[in-house]
Amino acid sequence: MAQSQDSVLTNAPASYEAFIERARTLAAEPYRPAPEDLPQELAALNYDAYQRITFRPEKTIHVGRRFSLQPFHRGFLQKKRVDILIQARDGTARRLDYDSSLFDLGSTLQGRTFSTSLGYAGFRLNTAFDAAKPDAQEEFLVFLGASYFRLRGRGQTYGLSARGVAVNTFGPGSEEFPDFTAFRIVEPSSDEVTITVLALLDGPSLSGAYRFVVTPGETAHIAVTASLHPRREIARLGLAPLTSMFLHGQNGAGARNAEAFDDFRPQVHDSDGLSVETQGDRLWRPLVNGRASTAISAFEATPLKGFGLLQRDRRFADYLDVQARHEDRPGLWVKPESGSTVFASGAVQLFEIPSREEYTDNIVAAFVPSAKPAPGQAIELAYGLTTVGAEPVPLLGSPPARVVSTRIGSAERLRPTNPPSPQRRLYVIDFEGEGLPTDPKAQVDVALSASAGAFVDPFTERVPQTGGWRLYAEYRPPNPLPPGDVVLRARLSHASKVITETWDAVA
Repeated sequence: MAQSQDSVLTNAPASYEAFIERARTLAAEPYRPAPEDLPQELAALNYDAYQRITFRPEKTIHVGRRFSLQPFHRGFLQKKRVDILIQARDGTARRLDYDSSLFDLGSTLQGRTFSTSLGYAGFRLNTAFDAAKPDAQEEFLVFLGASYFRLRGRGQTYGLSARGVAVNTFGPGSEEFPDFTAFRIVEPSSDEVTITVLALLDGPSLSGAYRFVVTPGETAHIAVTASLHPRREIARLGLAPLTSMFLHGQNGAGARNAEAFDDFRPQVHDSDGLSVETQGDRLWRPLVNGRASTAISAFEATPLKGFGLLQRDRRFADYLDVQARHEDRPGLWVKPESGSTVFASGAVQLFEIPSREEYTDNIVAAFVPSAKPAPGQAIELAYGLTTVGAEPVPLLGSPPARVVSTRIGSAERLRPTNPPSPQRRLYVIDFEGEGLPTDPKAQVDVALSASAGAFVDPFTERVPQTGGWRLYAEYRPPNPLPPGDVVLRARLSHASKVITETWDAVA
């Protein structure tokens, strides 16, 4: 039976449980890829011609009083069709059949029309952030391509993406990109501030059912519930994956084997670090680009309390890019719901892929459970996904003081050699936040570790310009370097109490 005729897409009311049953049935059948049955005119579009296809704002489809929807046209890279239904409050549903009149097709396709069976590539949801102005709708959530979706809070610009699932990212076997093939958007009542989206996912190794309960606002939040059904064994299953871009920034300059970037902008990135919270600790790993090959890191989390890719530099002066507005791009924080046992044991894995293009997402982070999924065994997920802007935020618990910058350079500042010796590297780490002592004479203790080599002569000082504290530590790597990564860590304590998160880096 074709996907467009699935029972979850009929006019009967559909529940999350119905989507689960459909996913379970799909997993018991051989995988059938979604057809890429595009007319030649759409398949041949280049980037610029596709970008000229725009939705006509006056055709926006209202979903309740506070929300509206605009579908995306198929074409260029967006070849696959997704089925979109809107479920009314009485349970009946209507499919969004393709309609050329909804779009300005641009000069390349001017005058063309296509069959109502063409369907759409995905959709965006809009909302009125100000409840008193329900007609002032702004885009806040996009589902487009494979299982990717993007979320923003009020006043933010889109940055990193979330995904439904990641399969074999840099693992044994080929990486797969399962698709959301069908969506059912449940119309909320006039006074509801949340909207529910049901989704069906399918790919070569698994199928799945998703329920997204979305609450837009200054901080946007999605309560994600999912049921995954493997068709076969999966070597590396990434749960709650996040995908972002890091081209260059303060973290990369001076890092071993990191190539420099010739750019007038001091930083270019959608995220500048990974934060991982486990029982009793929170770790911060600044991102690095420019290495010769992909760097893969794993952070054990048993159990996982939360993780996220964050954008901590929030000033225009950090980027100097008038169009991109990197300072307004959100981070995303993943927090498992209590009772979601799949997050009880495993590791957050970080993939830093070398890139020279700022339009390429080269950072992936996901939770990989210790137990490998097996065919016939359902995987039940429940987690929150929340946008993060300027910190500190209550979402990220204690310790409150956080790493705000990592800078690396030669330690030969007084008597430099040319070229600088690779055996003497200075790490300068800035911490800011509540809980740091205000007395510049306070005794601040440093916990430093290196998996190989040694730190020498560490010292700290208060930074009066920011109210934070700075750690200086010279690192001397072993010669020769051992195979694999050399992991460095640092954190500060005061009065026998840990007062900062743990800084983590690869030397």
